[in-house]
Amino acid sequence: MKENSKQSNGSSYYFDDVVIERGNFRVLKGGQPKALTPRSFDVLIYLIEQRGSVVEKQELFEQIWKETFVTDNALMRAVKDIRRELGDDAGAPRYIETVHKRGYRFIAQLKDAPNEDLEFETEAERSESPKLSEGETVTTSSRQATVETANQPTTQTDAGTSPETTSSIKNLVAKIKESKASAVFALVALVIAVASIIYLGRGEKAIHSLAVLPLESANADTNREYMSDGITESLINSLSQLPDLKVIARTTSFRYKGQQIDAQKVGRDLHVDAVLTGRVIQQGENLIIQAELTNAADGSQLWGKRFSRRLADIFSLQEEIAKEISEKLQLKLTGEDEKRLAKRYTENTEAYRLYLTGRYFWSKRTTEGLNKSIAYYQQAIYKDPNYALAYAGLADSYAVLAINSDAPPRESFPQAKAAAIKALELDDTLVEAHATMLQIKAEYDWDWSGVEKEYRRAVELNPNYPTTHLYYSIYLIKIGRHEEAVAEIKRAHELDPFSLIINAVVGRVFFFARRYDEAIEACYKTLELDPNFLAAHLFLGRAYKEKKMYEQAVAELSNARDAARDVSETTSLLGYVYAVSGKRDEAKKILNEMKEMSKHRYVPPYNIAMVYAGLGEKDQAFEWLEKAYEDRNQQFTLLNIAPEFDSLRSDPRFTGLLRRIG
Repeated sequence: MKENSKQSNGSSYYFDDVVIERGNFRVLKGGQPKALTPRSFDVLIYLIEQRGSVVEKQELFEQIWKETFVTDNALMRAVKDIRRELGDDAGAPRYIETVHKRGYRFIAQLKDAPNEDLEFETEAERSESPKLSEGETVTTSSRQATVETANQPTTQTDAGTSPETTSSIKNLVAKIKESKASAVFALVALVIAVASIIYLGRGEKAIHSLAVLPLESANADTNREYMSDGITESLINSLSQLPDLKVIARTTSFRYKGQQIDAQKVGRDLHVDAVLTGRVIQQGENLIIQAELTNAADGSQLWGKRFSRRLADIFSLQEEIAKEISEKLQLKLTGEDEKRLAKRYTENTEAYRLYLTGRYFWSKRTTEGLNKSIAYYQQAIYKDPNYALAYAGLADSYAVLAINSDAPPRESFPQAKAAAIKALELDDTLVEAHATMLQIKAEYDWDWSGVEKEYRRAVELNPNYPTTHLYYSIYLIKIGRHEEAVAEIKRAHELDPFSLIINAVVGRVFFFARRYDEAIEACYKTLELDPNFLAAHLFLGRAYKEKKMYEQAVAELSNARDAARDVSETTSLLGYVYAVSGKRDEAKKILNEMKEMSKHRYVPPYNIAMVYAGLGEKDQAFEWLEKAYEDRNQQFTLLNIAPEFDSLRSDPRFTGLLRRIG
């Protein structure tokens, strides 16, 4: 039956070929009904009412989700739902425009009610609902349509539904066909019935893996990002220690910082079952954390909550969030697991704030950032001399400075070692400190049995800490255990797939295993993540050099040198390629440049020895290798596997150097 659709703008909206019947919660496009969720419908109506203006995300949260907390994921799902049903495109929007980092704007022009009649149900037709068999009911309201099946036992079949389920669906179809209710209502009821029955018959899929994405800082002051970043990292560290739960590491998670999150896409990219998102709002001494756990399979919300505490209660707040998440994931925790979740490394909130700031600068991995992180860790230790985690951070920063050749090894490594020892004296369960100690023993102490001991202890504490597997793979390649090295770096990559350094070390491991084609492939994959990542360019250039593709090697290393002139390794490798490709004059110029550079900053003697080895000047090469030995430069432990020194291997002096390394 037909009913004139001309209504006041207060109850209906018209644009393009779309009709929004607000009073009846109905949407038509091209005369066809569209099924929006209640929340999506409310979002659409609110955006239409504010048409032409940018509606901030927070305003939408406050207007649409008044009674509960959700994060951006829920809003994104609602907008995605609207666009899908109305045929809108986020890239070229006709109806709803995304305003980056702010919100959304309705941009379509509204029209007067059309004169032609449109097909609508009459009130009498709406009242006629299908008669169902006993135990089944169809419930409708202006906001929802659900099908409930009374407590009926089910027997699981190979297809995932029980015989009773199949019978119920067939019965429902038959009853709907007999009914005079509208085809639209029948279709919606049937879809919901099938979805509900199948879902209830199959049960929820267990959650075994999780990505904790960077909590968004809602404060305009970027100087407070350390708080949201730090809380994110603390949650990752706590949850990654739980058994039977794979948690994606910090580096990969932070690749999503500042991006609009599609939980289902993240789930596919990272191969995880669930995604945790949220935001942090700091108002003076008050802290608000809003968090949402999303099922990556279907985008549904598993859990969401808003926490409001004083900043002084940040420790108990983080514990509460971690515990609620573990409970929602239905993890069976032992008493020891619960202790790990509740563990506090300090009771001093100011020390904790300083530590978080230190981690924020450490993550930049630049010389300036590392030096700033050291200063903040030292301030945190001053506030709490027993803060083991701050000592572990201090050790990590000093060690990275030495590894990057930003400071002489005999200065930085002892400082790193002292801080790591202190951290472990205060707390022997710190996996971070054991991983750093593993690196120190391999790169500076040359204590090979100590490396194995630290590795075993770190894996015992947390087998899912990717840095342990990263450092151990580098050690294994040095002692010639190539297949084990490949297995370890692949494990690190599985835990932290977007980590630039881990991806680059995949190429490094293949390079030193002399699998050059695989090294080249791995380096290119790293450069897809970041075209400017220096380590990938270095090993790509080295692999080309070993394949005697000198033109490509020079191009890679020249570009790397131009991008990082303060890194002497790029200069020395370029000099070596010039030397072995017959361009001796260019190689000599590089040598002079490096010697001049060493008057103003630290230049590893190992790098200068490499160029002399390329030139075939063995005596000079051994002279600088002796200096590298005395300097305890971390690259010196690569001597046994570096192809750049193959020309020296037959010399007894070379064997003597290896013997001294042990």
